[in-house]
Amino acid sequence: MRPATVVPRRLDDVLASLPSSLPAPVSVASAENDGASTLVSGVTIDSRQVVPGDLYIAVPGTGRHGADFTAQAVAAGAAAVLTDDDGVPAASAALGGSSVPLYRASPVRDYVGPLAGVVFESQPATGKPVLYGVTGTNGKTTTTYFLNALSSALGRSTGLIGTIEIRAGDMAIPSILTTPESPQVHGILGLMRERGIDAAAMEVSSHAIEYRRVDGVRFDVVGFTNLTQDHLDLHGSMEEYYAAKAALFRSDRAVRAVVTVDDPWGRRLAAETDVEVLTLSVAGTGPADWKVVDLVRDGLGHAFTLCGPDGVRLRLRCGLPGTFNVANAALAAVMVLASGVDADELQQAADGHDPFTTQVPGRMQLVGERPAAIVDFAHNPDALALTLESVRVQGSDSRVLVVFGATGQRDISKRPIMGATAARRADVVIVTDDDPHDEDDAVIRAGVLEGALKAQKDENLHCEILEIFPRAAAIDRAVALAREGDVVLVAGRGHEVWQEVKGVNLPLDDRVELAAALTRHGFSALPGNRIES
Repeated sequence: MRPATVVPRRLDDVLASLPSSLPAPVSVASAENDGASTLVSGVTIDSRQVVPGDLYIAVPGTGRHGADFTAQAVAAGAAAVLTDDDGVPAASAALGGSSVPLYRASPVRDYVGPLAGVVFESQPATGKPVLYGVTGTNGKTTTTYFLNALSSALGRSTGLIGTIEIRAGDMAIPSILTTPESPQVHGILGLMRERGIDAAAMEVSSHAIEYRRVDGVRFDVVGFTNLTQDHLDLHGSMEEYYAAKAALFRSDRAVRAVVTVDDPWGRRLAAETDVEVLTLSVAGTGPADWKVVDLVRDGLGHAFTLCGPDGVRLRLRCGLPGTFNVANAALAAVMVLASGVDADELQQAADGHDPFTTQVPGRMQLVGERPAAIVDFAHNPDALALTLESVRVQGSDSRVLVVFGATGQRDISKRPIMGATAARRADVVIVTDDDPHDEDDAVIRAGVLEGALKAQKDENLHCEILEIFPRAAAIDRAVALAREGDVVLVAGRGHEVWQEVKGVNLPLDDRVELAAALTRHGFSALPGNRIES
């Protein structure tokens, strides 16, 4: 994923374009070539992805140093190599008497994003595409889809970099990481620039920030959804998790920001950022520049008014269930306004195209209607609680049956919390496997069950708690137990189509399994639920 055409540039010109905060890399000159006139037309940190003309940046890895793969990179056509002091001996030995120039800089990871941005011209002076970045624990994917739907309604061509797919106009490919590595990010942005994309939305996870995948990218508008417990296996504490997210809200990374201030972390972020910021509240618990009011049910979703500065009032609707999706829709709307779109123009686009009813794969995705059969990505305690609350039909004898598990080799502290969350909010709780990875699946289920059973006993809850595996069998049991007026929620994996067990990827799509179970037990499934290729 890079532009089809990249104008080769002299390496010394590329290096001269680096930010002044980065010291110039030092040439480890060969007799034949000091690199000054070498032409480069790409950047990569993966020797397996080198194409002729690339600058191969050899960075240290978890097991091996990238410099160990210099020979493979050069064989594939690398025009130059940049590494750190530790990598120079291996890279020099691999290059031998080669004319391929070698440079060193430390820490070399600091140079990857900026160099890729220069070579791929990922953010040209034309300002296109307008670039939106969304971070937070929950809601990133849906907000980026809403941003793209609203941009399309405004007549803009759109791009997307996210969990489910990477898209540049009508070109779409499945996404492996929430955010690709920084050379790929800049390559994709360069491709979008080449294809004339007007606006692009990117999910920016804490992993992406921590692992430097968005280095060298400056967003026109960044948005914050919320912060709740997740990814503590990486960050260690909520304070460190917050710090990773907050790093996106710096003036070197963003021009403007929109921050949802319905939790303490959002309020803190809005106070601490040095970026021009607009605040948003959906809960109405405190002061904010933009507020959601007049919230009423409208079919499966809600209609609401978004009130802003100078008396601006936008009447909008979100067709997806849950007030958390109202928050996602409101955030997308304010981010688009912050990019310079007029409020009247946005209102006309919303009235004419209903952008906040766009289908988001695996996010509150309706698979059947009677019983209501829903697949959602909720995979942490807060998301699971909000999703269960949103699917409960008030004032009826409808039951909620939930199928979920916890991911292996991830934050184990949230497992009993998720179990208790489900026990408090569902009538039938079926604990099963998510992605065990290399962990014992029975141990993972036991952690979830511990929380569910303890809450049931301590709080005198009347839910039924079952342990059923494998996951397909659990989904089938939920449907077998359901009545027409009930709600079956399959949570945790959303759009994912593979389940990783002991290093093996097994085909498993919750939407496909749920649709098949509905049909098997005499119910109807909506058309179009299939494994995505």
